[in-house]
Amino acid sequence: MTRKTALVTGAARGIGAAIAARLAADGWRVIAADRDPAGAAPPGGRFAACDVADEAAVDALIAGIAAEEARLDGLVCNAGIMIRKPLGALSLAEWNAVLATNLTSAFLLARASAPLLRAGRGAVVTIASTRAHMSEPDTEAYAASKGGLVALTHALAISLGPEVRANAISPGWIATKGPAPRSEDHADHPAGRVGEPGDIAALAAWLLGPESGFVTGAEFIADGGMTRKMIYRD
Repeated sequence: MTRKTALVTGAARGIGAAIAARLAADGWRVIAADRDPAGAAPPGGRFAACDVADEAAVDALIAGIAAEEARLDGLVCNAGIMIRKPLGALSLAEWNAVLATNLTSAFLLARASAPLLRAGRGAVVTIASTRAHMSEPDTEAYAASKGGLVALTHALAISLGPEVRANAISPGWIATKGPAPRSEDHADHPAGRVGEPGDIAALAAWLLGPESGFVTGAEFIADGGMTRKMIYRD
């Protein structure tokens, strides 16, 4: 296997699917992983059903890449879930489920894939969220997981460097499902529009590529400027 190889988690739909498609179009061999078995393989790559919150499943996934591709140049930790409930109604099991999928999975993936990434002088990209910095009500588990993911990413950059770089992308509103954004939703953004999955895919592709070789331990906020916008009420 001479083509650069990337693993993208949470790749069945949305941002993960867009990243997998972008990397495949750029010539990467992409392993698209998701716990949804209905996920599809990107062109020239393959799909792997995997619950990345499960340690044994992650170890098996990386062992399969070592056996089949024999290299790993890029790891994109995108898998994530949200359970939105009032604080008093959020169970410990639900809290743990969100943190396991959104945060612990990145630790498991980085730990298991570190030898392959070091060998290929690869890169890690985690998909965090602007909710690491700002919140809506009833999102404690999600916000905590994404804040932890930003911190984990810069820790990985220090521990795995200089062979492996690690950076986080924190998207804002990216239109992936539900009703289409309204004209006023677009107008609210200093960039003039709500984000698209391709916006995040393009940034991830750059962070995995050679042109970002001096960039590690950083967080890139891709939110159309919303976290910099001051909002006053009359």
